[in-house]
Amino acid sequence: MRPRALRHLSSLVAAVALGGCGKQVVAAPIPGSLVVVQGNNQQAQGGSELPNPVIIRVLGTDGSPIAKLPIGFSVVQGGGAVNPGSAPSDENGEVKVKWTVGPNEAAQLLRASVPGVEAVNVSATSLLPTDIVVAQGNNQSARAGAALPNPIVIRIIGPGNVAMKGIAVAFQVVAGGGLISPQSGITNALGEVTARWTLGSVAGTNTLAVSSGALQPVAISALGQ
Repeated sequence: MRPRALRHLSSLVAAVALGGCGKQVVAAPIPGSLVVVQGNNQQAQGGSELPNPVIIRVLGTDGSPIAKLPIGFSVVQGGGAVNPGSAPSDENGEVKVKWTVGPNEAAQLLRASVPGVEAVNVSATSLLPTDIVVAQGNNQSARAGAALPNPIVIRIIGPGNVAMKGIAVAFQVVAGGGLISPQSGITNALGEVTARWTLGSVAGTNTLAVSSGALQPVAISALGQ
């Protein structure tokens, strides 16, 4: 028997007579493998949904897509979330899910599985804040007791200088006795928080500390004249 006929026999068919009435039963297709169609090796800011959905296809032992077969999904590394957690395959043998990466670990891993078939993993990278950058406002001067001419602009970035949105930033005057407003903020779409700094009433150096989570704090200086 030719190989093509053998594959056809093992995965799909077996026609059998029922009760001598001449009816035939077609065996259900046998799952053989899972394939990652789309969505591997993406990246997004921690806690955000990946830009493209993950698509998994289930194939029979003959290489043909299998419809109406549930595929399960589970996050096995990174603490993110997948939606839906399970769904039946469509006419192309595919299930599409949305994956939100976790907020605390860079390496993320999603697993797709079907009983009796080797599971497949999908990887992603969660971009986490790495640095506090003074985008504007360092080393200014103004009359003692007055506001600096330009606002302080702080930017939070991740790997590759990617702007980090929605990150908490705190300001604290540590020398000079001035005021900062606001004392804290959340980064915008550019990864930035803006604040106004009023210097202390005594001439001399003023220092502002900027912090964000576990990142290395930075200091900003100004001179009161």
